[in-house]
Amino acid sequence: MNKFLIFGGTTEGRLLAEYCDKNKIFCTVSVATEYGAELLPRSEFVAAETGRKDRSEIAELILSCGFAAVFDATHPYAAEVGKNISGACSDTNTPYYRVIREPSPLCEEALYFDTADMAADFAWKTSGTFFIATGSKELPLFCRDGLPERCIVRVLPDENVIRECEKMGFMRIISGKGPFGFEENVQHFRGCGYVITKESGSAGGFEEKRQAAAAVGAKLIIIKRPVEKGMSLLQAEKLLSELSESGKE
Repeated sequence: MNKFLIFGGTTEGRLLAEYCDKNKIFCTVSVATEYGAELLPRSEFVAAETGRKDRSEIAELILSCGFAAVFDATHPYAAEVGKNISGACSDTNTPYYRVIREPSPLCEEALYFDTADMAADFAWKTSGTFFIATGSKELPLFCRDGLPERCIVRVLPDENVIRECEKMGFMRIISGKGPFGFEENVQHFRGCGYVITKESGSAGGFEEKRQAAAAVGAKLIIIKRPVEKGMSLLQAEKLLSELSESGKE
């Protein structure tokens, strides 16, 4: 019987876990936080592995559990994590499959930047209030003279994260678990001239953010998604079934 390792912490990772549960496919889902583990099905077919791991730790996990294949459904902007996962699979001769998120349609009224650093530079040079909906990892890039005072940030409801935001000078903080709906976004964005977000696709609530920004008259600033190759969620589900069945023969 084959057993699979899924790297999640995303909508795609959760849906793959639910697919395994429904189809009685044994898997372990690696997530960075306890919150990510809470979203997974409670099932004999789905085990949670919590905590961030480097390349060697991932390789050790793969070898110790004897996984038949690894499915990388991590966030499209988590490039370093993806390199560690694919590298560990190469080190252990384990099949690696990248699950990619469906792209968002082009937003003609938005400003696009290749990196979060470039978006932060634009914000620093531009007057007005900015709503930062990129997550907490990019916030240090926005710690430029006087900029945190003009920003509203939205992060997970984690005391450590909120404390770090305050240390960086961000005092207007909204905490919550996304993705957020249109009405919530409207409430959060009201009074802001700009909204900075990632090209997170439907799974990340991108369309709701786009519509809410338009509703309150805020300019949308989008950090482009890295170009990558891989398979869709449906293709990954099909492959999981095929590999699981082949392991029973």
